[in-house]
Amino acid sequence: MTIAALLLAASFTRTMERVSTMDPAMARSVYDTHAIALVYETPLEVDYKARPYRLAPGFCELPEVSADGLTYVFRLRGRKNGSGASLGAEDMVRSLERLRDPDIVSPNAWIVKDVDTMRAVGAGAVEMRLKRRCHYFPWLMAMSATAVRGRNGEGSGTYELSEWWRNHEMVFKRREKCAGWNGFDTVRYLVVDDASTQWLMFLKGELDYLGEIARDNWDSIVGEGGKLDPSLSAKGIRLHAISAFDVMHLGINMKDPLLGGNRKLRQALNAAFDYPAWEKFYNGRIVQCDGPVPPGVGGRLETPFRYAFDLKLAKRLLAEAGYPDGIDPTTGRHLTLTMSIGRASQESREAGELTAAFYEKVGIRLELDFKTWDAFLRAVNEGRVQLFRMGWVGDYPDAQNFLQLFYSKNASPGPNHAAYSNPDFDREYEAALDSATDDERNKRWFRCQEIIREDCPWVFTHYNKAFYLTRPTVGNFVPTCFPDGAEKWYEAKEN
Repeated sequence: MTIAALLLAASFTRTMERVSTMDPAMARSVYDTHAIALVYETPLEVDYKARPYRLAPGFCELPEVSADGLTYVFRLRGRKNGSGASLGAEDMVRSLERLRDPDIVSPNAWIVKDVDTMRAVGAGAVEMRLKRRCHYFPWLMAMSATAVRGRNGEGSGTYELSEWWRNHEMVFKRREKCAGWNGFDTVRYLVVDDASTQWLMFLKGELDYLGEIARDNWDSIVGEGGKLDPSLSAKGIRLHAISAFDVMHLGINMKDPLLGGNRKLRQALNAAFDYPAWEKFYNGRIVQCDGPVPPGVGGRLETPFRYAFDLKLAKRLLAEAGYPDGIDPTTGRHLTLTMSIGRASQESREAGELTAAFYEKVGIRLELDFKTWDAFLRAVNEGRVQLFRMGWVGDYPDAQNFLQLFYSKNASPGPNHAAYSNPDFDREYEAALDSATDDERNKRWFRCQEIIREDCPWVFTHYNKAFYLTRPTVGNFVPTCFPDGAEKWYEAKEN
């Protein structure tokens, strides 16, 4: 193997959207958290290979939990920063306290909202006392925002940030070479906006990884049966797929006088949504959505959804809702609804037009309202929308992370953008949080999902499948829904 080839194999290059900060407390996007996870360690981390997902030691060992579920003790694993100095319990406490520092105004303060007190116990442990039982609390301690920083911002992660040309490139260098190390010495993040350019760079070997396959390129990359085109396989390129932890939907503003008080109408909107045509539009890269909790998440209800695509059912429900054949009896004209969309890309326009075609089949006219993303979020939070296209990406594999989107106390600007409010749902949700066992909790989660499926505050559209391409330079690649910092697990291979 030549020296040039060795240098190439030791460097892992991929595209990444613009990173805005390397401060864990101020991270706002998945792009921020990707970069942060290379440099810093979180108290816990998600096991890279375990399925179903489980937690593993990170900066700390797995916690000791009191019988009442309120006290967590995290014992440190003796981590050091790039200069060899130890990071201790005081560093961890200070890092977590920054999340709720009123002078910092961290967007991640919610992660520690249930924490009453935290304190260093000597130099080697941190004790955290919660205000209430929180069964998913350990998962929060694996989120990048909880990363431990030294007093001067130093971290103990596998890499350190070497160079950063904002909006262009980030370069991370491995801190030290451990015995038996066969990973990448350098990780490079490049900002490349154009999908076609990304694809050409990948084909030329300038990228080792491609995490976004443009819809227009799909047929030239993946053939029948979801298999990689033979010409690409012959080059050692591999295709990886995984079901993502997200739920895509058309949110319904429950404060809207037309939709909020008419459950039959909301059910009809679900039954009229033509999923087979939607799946074809997305090249089969999606899974039919049957409720608010995606596959693979603990506490998910696995029974069929009553209001899945069925035009006869949709028309019957529409008549029962007071709009036979989609006609509004007060005007004698077809019922007109408006769907707000936060981006005006070609794909979002085509998807919006396809959705309008679905509802035209039952006599409903759907008008599309395109906004900039910021204007869209403001309109949603202020309730100035009727229908709105949105998605939610899970932070941890527990039903609570998705069902919180319907808890009345989380109404916008919280995550309950539909402004859904149902006392029965709230009681079950709160009872689940107070449950002492998984079995008891899951019974409550199942009931929460039954209520949501019947009330239909969303039109349930799809769950995504994630597809990735890697070149033969990348070994030990395992697709995961928790990819932050995953580069430290990759093996550098000869091309």
